Amino acid sequence: MFTKNRQRRLEGNVAEAFLDAVLAQARGLDLLSSEHFTVDVTLLEAWASRKSFKEKGAGEQEPPEDPGNPTVDFHGERRSNETPPSTTDPEARLARKGAGKEAKLSYQGHVTMENRNGLVVNTRVTLATGTAEREVAVEMMGEIPGDQRVTVGADKNYDTKDFVGQLRGMQVTPHVSQKRRHSAIDGRTNRPPGYLVSQKKRKRVEEIFGWLKTVGAMRKLRYRGRQLVGWMFRFAAAAYNLVRIRNLPPAFQGAGV
Repeated sequence: MFTKNRQRRLEGNVAEAFLDAVLAQARGLDLLSSEHFTVDVTLLEAWASRKSFKEKGAGEQEPPEDPGNPTVDFHGERRSNETPPSTTDPEARLARKGAGKEAKLSYQGHVTMENRNGLVVNTRVTLATGTAEREVAVEMMGEIPGDQRVTVGADKNYDTKDFVGQLRGMQVTPHVSQKRRHSAIDGRTNRPPGYLVSQKKRKRVEEIFGWLKTVGAMRKLRYRGRQLVGWMFRFAAAAYNLVRIRNLPPAFQGAGV
């Protein structure tokens, strides 16, 4: 029944409503910070393999000996996102976790975490272009309710002049981890004690990603297309919040949590 009604639930923003309801419950228990946040992103491996690439302009080819799992020889080929998309999931993009790592078809899963108890307050899934990381972080910080000044922790990938400048123009203090060279963070940011607190708190976001990829089954996606992946990513984040609230000390738990 759930699968048959999935499209209707997608169009009805059920995942967004679910996360909002969980956050309303957490807010009623005074579990959420309204001033201190963390942003980060992780790669979500798409439900498609590199075998699903099809070269542009390729003519008719001999049928594979095993249509269900054809043999593909990648030797000598250089594949990138300039090559044709996957025929299995056209929105998936090649991305790698770091230098020397294998490139896999992926999406990017973005999270905004509040720093008081490490709860997810916003999510986003984007194409793994390698350029959206900071742009999406700025957008998500702009979606924080209220006009109070807030802080946001982030890793060194966010330590750029443009990103830091954009945040400061939004009344957001960038508690970004500093690069050793050419850092955009100066003494007005890293001298106050709150900077070190944010640096410690931001590491909790890795617990979120770890849970989403193991318990939440988001390490290797079972869904195709950015809309559906984003829907399931938000559902999983709401479920993480429920588990996190349940595991807080009894003094923070309320009825129905």
